[in-house]
Amino acid sequence: MSKVVLFDGECNFCDRSVQFIIKRDPDAVFRFASLQSEAGQRLLKEHGVPESTDSMVLIDKGKYYLRSAAALRIARHLRGLWKLVYVFIIVPPPVRNAVYSLIARNRIRWFGKKQSCALPSPDVRKRFL
Repeated sequence: MSKVVLFDGECNFCDRSVQFIIKRDPDAVFRFASLQSEAGQRLLKEHGVPESTDSMVLIDKGKYYLRSAAALRIARHLRGLWKLVYVFIIVPPPVRNAVYSLIARNRIRWFGKKQSCALPSPDVRKRFL
């Protein structure tokens, strides 16, 4: 299976992040599912992701990555200079995750919750589980 990004389907910031990834992933390396979806819930259980997880998860080659590790591993596969962001993997996880957690804790307050979902094009739609 390709790399799967699980995201909060109710969060505007998360939705924009998915759109950002899609735009910079023309080879369709990533597939997507919301954490709230049936597919998302199944993948969380299959891979033993903690139930309390409420932010981005990357599932790749049978392993899961959370918070900054997920974001950096995703960036590594994007087109353009975004690959260079992966260099921050050398920053100790507690420091990286502190920054990630600050954004994650405030994402709904800063960016709001989705009231409705945009209907993606057929090409993009088939990338969602």
